[in-house]
Amino acid sequence: MYYDFFGFREPPFSIAPDPRYLYLSERHKEALAHLMYGVQGQGGFIVITGEVGTGKTTVSRCFIENVPDHVDIALILNPRLSARELLSSICDELEIAHPVGSSIKELVGLINDDLLKAHAAGRHKVLMIDEAQNLSAEVLEQLRLLTNLETAEKKLLQIVLLGQPELQEILGLPELRQLNQRVTARYHLDALGRTEIEAYLRYRLSVAGLRGEIFTDRAIRALYRASHGVPRLINLISDRALLGAYAEGEHQITAPHIRNAAREVNGQNLPRRAGPSRKSHALMLAAALLMAIIMTTWLFIGLPGSGGPEPDAVAENQGTSLTGAIERVELDMPVVELSEKLPEASEQTSDSREEEPLPEFEFPDQTISLPVAFRELFELWGLEYRASESPVACEFAEGQGLRCLQNKGARRSLEFLDRPAILQLRNGNGDSHYAVLSGLQDNRATIELPSGRREVTFSSLEPYWFGEFTVLWEAPGYILGDASGSAQGNERVAEQIWMGSRMMELASRYAESRQEESRVNRMPIEEQVRWYQQQRGLTVDGIAGAMTIIQMNNDLESAVPRLTSGRMVN
Repeated sequence: MYYDFFGFREPPFSIAPDPRYLYLSERHKEALAHLMYGVQGQGGFIVITGEVGTGKTTVSRCFIENVPDHVDIALILNPRLSARELLSSICDELEIAHPVGSSIKELVGLINDDLLKAHAAGRHKVLMIDEAQNLSAEVLEQLRLLTNLETAEKKLLQIVLLGQPELQEILGLPELRQLNQRVTARYHLDALGRTEIEAYLRYRLSVAGLRGEIFTDRAIRALYRASHGVPRLINLISDRALLGAYAEGEHQITAPHIRNAAREVNGQNLPRRAGPSRKSHALMLAAALLMAIIMTTWLFIGLPGSGGPEPDAVAENQGTSLTGAIERVELDMPVVELSEKLPEASEQTSDSREEEPLPEFEFPDQTISLPVAFRELFELWGLEYRASESPVACEFAEGQGLRCLQNKGARRSLEFLDRPAILQLRNGNGDSHYAVLSGLQDNRATIELPSGRREVTFSSLEPYWFGEFTVLWEAPGYILGDASGSAQGNERVAEQIWMGSRMMELASRYAESRQEESRVNRMPIEEQVRWYQQQRGLTVDGIAGAMTIIQMNNDLESAVPRLTSGRMVN
């Protein structure tokens, strides 16, 4: 009902497991990568666990929609079945004809025959069971026996178990130790972190058709406290908050909207026991003040025989005093209501003050040597670098999952990469020194020195810089693997996992239509890279090199040091 009011095409916070709305946090990417790896694997079990509402089902739906064409999925949603009922359901999902009342032995034989035919046809079968914590030990043992179906080269069936954390406890039972030993991959899906909530909201709102920010910073903080980062609770509370804002005619979601919505979602929106409200407290205070004035006036002015004014004059004085008191109380009351806004007013006053001019860059006083520059750069990435122990800084970087990119360009190149950079600087005499640029906003340049951080004008630094720079970037695991022949096949699989999961999110962001998004998701990796490079104005060569991967990480908001926004590693 509020969709048109906010400009949505569809509800942004539905709890239905729509893969289009899957926000791929680092945790969700890893969970999806485990599933994608299972498709390429050699059978056995994959176990994905997570608390209620963390997105297990949505991840599984995203996986199902994006599996390769040679994969067939059998999905079991109701695992509260006996062993025979489960085998019968598997036959139904795999479209295996079986007589009513078939025995367990007969059903296993039919499944085995179907798996052999699929293998001969180059197809791969995957059985996914949701809410697997409800499986009994007897049924889990029967599933283990299904994984005995194999050829000389591989298992014929891959089984994926998705469930709540107690599934891990069940698999740890002594009677299930054989099954537990066949788990080839495990992943526990945690809730979103506090810093991910804003990106999660922005992503879902954009999928629903809204480009803009409607949640205030305080609302986001309140939402994290109320939901603890659980996506399902985030969706429920946000949906109620949107409805509440719509009812008030407000286009922005504030912290009170979130708190009221959280009480409704948690079933705490019950009538409160009658008690003095804030307004009644103020009225009681006013009444007490009036009574004090009356008593004071009576005691010091109106006592019989006191020589004070006549009764009529006393009444007149009392009336004047009371009127003045009422006016003062009424004037004071709004101060109570507005006191919370005072800090914002003071912030506005401080923001409006004229900023002091930035100092000029001083060469060579504010320059450093190359080893010191690398030490400062690595420190921005949260790493401790010692040139005496690792003379070649870029080899040290590779050991930390990073790579060096040495390039030449202009300021625009630095802003495009959006990473802190080592700048090589020269004066008119050809003397060469270095500076670490950690921030760049308009004409404000932030440089890192052993003595601390300094801010200078970029225009005063730029005459000494002739375009040479070095940045660090986060390399995918498959790039950092060894180059042996046996490793190259694994590297290709890892590339498919890493690139496939990220391209799904990038396609959802940059595709012009749902049809285009589906088409991109079905492309081979090289074609996906070409499509992305064209979208982002990169060199279109289908190779996911440094520039492409850096831009992908920027678009996916990886938690790395940034040059233009100043955001640092968490």
